[in-house]
Amino acid sequence: MKLNELRDAEGATHRRKRIARGPGSGKGKTAGRGIKGQKSRSGVAIKGFEGGQMPIYQRLGKRGFNKPNRKRYAVVNIGDLQKFIDAGKLDAGQPVTEDALVASGLVRRKRDGVRVLAKGELSAKLDLQVTGASASAVSAVESAGGSVKLADVAAAE
Repeated sequence: MKLNELRDAEGATHRRKRIARGPGSGKGKTAGRGIKGQKSRSGVAIKGFEGGQMPIYQRLGKRGFNKPNRKRYAVVNIGDLQKFIDAGKLDAGQPVTEDALVASGLVRRKRDGVRVLAKGELSAKLDLQVTGASASAVSAVESAGGSVKLADVAAAE
């Protein structure tokens, strides 16, 4: 077999059906659109049309969704805790509670609780008592010699 002898298998290709080209074409007269009605006419675009009902893309909101009863936590980084301890605004000898964080000015308000995250460095030995903390924040506090006590969120609800 030579390159000039290559061809598709028998029946592998079909010629395009030319619609609306007379009764002999097999798709003449109404050109496969049926009889009458909106979809038989030209210039019809009904992609999102729901029969006069308000379409779903207009019923739904345009910018995401916010859960109405979600928990909002005040966020504290361990680097900020260290800065406040160095500045003398927080006492590392006392247990660091959520009320102590508010009193020091590190947190404006408690909201649904205070959550500690691991951004920054911590060298002071702390006894943290907060609502939540990331796993890396807990390990950072414990590696500095401190402890983290998390409030039981299920009991608080």
